Amino acid sequence: MAAVHQIQGVGSASAALLEKLNILTTDDLLFHLPRDYEDRSTIIAMNQLTVGRSYLLEGVVQSVDHPPGKRQSLAILLQDDFGKVTLRFYHIYKALTDRAQIGNRLRIFGEVRVGARGLELYHPEIQLISSHTALPKTQLTAIYPSTDGLTQAKLRDYIDKTLKLHSHDLAELLPQKFSNGYALKQALEYIHHPPVDANMLQLAQATHPAQQRLILEELVAHQISLLTRRAYIQHIAAPAFAPSRNLAKQLLAGLPFEMTKAQKRVSKEIVQDLAQAKPMLRLVQGDVGAGKTLVAGVAACHALEAGWQVALMAPTEILAEQHYLNFQKWFEPLGLNVVWLAGKQKAKARAETEAQVKDGTAHLVVGTHALFQDHVEFNKLGLVIIDEQHRFGVDQRLALRNKGQDQTTPHQLVMTATPIPRTLAMSAYGDLDTSVIDELPPGRTPIQTVTIPLNRREEVLTRIASNCAEGKQAYWVCTLVEQSETLDAQAAEATYAEIQSRFPEIKIGLVHGKMKSADKQAVMQQFKDNQLQLLIATTVIEVGVDVPNASIMVIENAERLGLSQLHQLRGRVGRGAQASFCALLYKYPLSQNGHERLKILRESNDGFVIAEKDLEIRGPGELLGTKQTGDMGFRVAKLERDEHLLADAHLIAGEVLKDYPQQAEALLNRWLPQAPRYAYV
Repeated sequence: MAAVHQIQGVGSASAALLEKLNILTTDDLLFHLPRDYEDRSTIIAMNQLTVGRSYLLEGVVQSVDHPPGKRQSLAILLQDDFGKVTLRFYHIYKALTDRAQIGNRLRIFGEVRVGARGLELYHPEIQLISSHTALPKTQLTAIYPSTDGLTQAKLRDYIDKTLKLHSHDLAELLPQKFSNGYALKQALEYIHHPPVDANMLQLAQATHPAQQRLILEELVAHQISLLTRRAYIQHIAAPAFAPSRNLAKQLLAGLPFEMTKAQKRVSKEIVQDLAQAKPMLRLVQGDVGAGKTLVAGVAACHALEAGWQVALMAPTEILAEQHYLNFQKWFEPLGLNVVWLAGKQKAKARAETEAQVKDGTAHLVVGTHALFQDHVEFNKLGLVIIDEQHRFGVDQRLALRNKGQDQTTPHQLVMTATPIPRTLAMSAYGDLDTSVIDELPPGRTPIQTVTIPLNRREEVLTRIASNCAEGKQAYWVCTLVEQSETLDAQAAEATYAEIQSRFPEIKIGLVHGKMKSADKQAVMQQFKDNQLQLLIATTVIEVGVDVPNASIMVIENAERLGLSQLHQLRGRVGRGAQASFCALLYKYPLSQNGHERLKILRESNDGFVIAEKDLEIRGPGELLGTKQTGDMGFRVAKLERDEHLLADAHLIAGEVLKDYPQQAEALLNRWLPQAPRYAYV
């Protein structure tokens, strides 16, 4: 592997452009794969053209039109035996006008569009030829992802030189039995220079064996990274907890309902993990309202009864507050001290809380990521519960091992209400065991979802007002296209003022992210106590207070949110026995993608179905959040497309780590050079 400037023709300007594409070395160039291919080996007749496709054409110049005007353009009429096209140029230069002479035979390549004169090609590649000019060599031409200033011709030249001079440096890192018959160099040669008879559909869908060879190797490297991280954490001792004899029973006895079968099953899996002297690493998935918090509460009982502390971390203050109130209600009657730790606390209150955490008088500590700052010292931390892990960076959990006592690491329970397709769970959370709470508590009614254009907002508003007047409770969620808490807050405040002035008889509350925590909590509590009929809110209520009486939700500009986020918001209603409704107001006209997304929400209440669709439509970065997928950094693999290879990649990664440790390290260096390294034990 060499730096790119060692390739002939790559000066400092080109190296800077390549760096924009994350190409720093010869290996990076070899693995910079085509996004498409063009067939430049066959001249196509001009009566067989399809708009939007690129073709190699040949014909004689019939006319050259250079009309005067502000925006000068050159229009060349080219004709063959079957038809004619116009070549249009807005950038005119001498070599072009020299070739564009009436009677000259030109060979051109470019994309066909509809223009002022019928079929036109804008700025095609152009070649003056004689009757003896040979056709290009018979192969498909690669089109690469590029950046302004870096032409396809230059990129091809750099990649061809690298293939010629450096591809022999690439070691075969997958054991031969897993390489599907293609050597790495052979696979790269095929992908960069496929023969003209290559199956274009296979190449477009990345299902050709040469492409699959590279995809599998990259997925194996990612699985190696996850497995080494898991082994690294599990090598550190953890406290083993006997199942709780008293606390869990007392907690459950105080509740007005029983756990579902799914909750009991997942709790049993957690008990088995906690009984071992190595850290539990478990992800609990459950749809909105499936009862993950109770499962976390029961898990906490085992650690607390053994005399260890429990910490619960949530991504936002409003969600952390909700957990704090729940845990306070459950555990303080049992004689346990539940404390709150967050960034916005006053210095004195924070210092007092931190002192209790350090001396062990705080049994349960709830808060945001402020919990894991270096100066926060736990007395005897045995279990960490992380809610909505996808909001945090992947490696944040590793910071927790420093919080354990006497060289131990706490057990980790990760919860998410974003159902994660199996594909993503294996890729983003391959170092965690997974449990699914796949059953909703009894008495929940399905939510009926409707989509309504924004020009019918007035009608929706009147309907909501009359429902509220009848004693029902509703949410009205305001969203703006910019991801700005300030602008969202302004939109919510304007909506609040509008509805309050028009319907003074309705008791209305307002909640947004710019409010003080105490004020937010007070409004939420009023809504929960049925002192308010309508709550105007931003997406801060995506996760939060459970209000069984709230049965209606309106989401403005619903097309601007992702499917999973809309499903989370919708989950705030449908928590009681009465019929619940969610109205998605959208701006007309909707894109094809927008139509498809809102249709999925109308037709399904199943979070896992919705998550699968979200993955197909928007990809993993949107579904898990960029922090979670930021260090996936896939170059050739696409999780939604290559799911079928994941199980194999997982097994191969385990075998490579066990039998070929040096190759495992080399695979990480090739595919994940920036990722942190863990000692594999």
